[in-house]
Amino acid sequence: MTDHDVESSVRIECAAALGRPCEGRLLVSGQGFNARYDLDLATGVFSRPDHDLYGSSLAGRIYVFQGPKGGIATSWALDALAQRGLAPLGLICEQVNPVLVQGASLAGIALLAGYAPAQAARLVDGACVRLDPARRQIILLD
Repeated sequence: MTDHDVESSVRIECAAALGRPCEGRLLVSGQGFNARYDLDLATGVFSRPDHDLYGSSLAGRIYVFQGPKGGIATSWALDALAQRGLAPLGLICEQVNPVLVQGASLAGIALLAGYAPAQAARLVDGACVRLDPARRQIILLD
């Protein structure tokens, strides 16, 4: 994609963001997220049978979900995934909490949160996006 193409790409504004820019393919869930209980931390694969991404790998993807659920376990679980090379490139969610922010920061994972719910339909599984935390933007590349 040329710089001109990126300039004309659709951009979704977010209320909050942290981390470094990254680019990758979306992995989209309609559910909340708890890294400790939704994933097999040894493989980075969704292991809770009733999760809509059961059997899918989180590694190297930009994960889109409604918001965090549960307690403090997500923070250390994201760091454990990063140490094993199994972490997502980025996280995108409608709602955020301090535990998710802490975990993403600790693990070096880009996090963008607080996009308008009307924009959710633009975040399609498999789509290529660029996360620009400094501008608090999700840039759709295809």
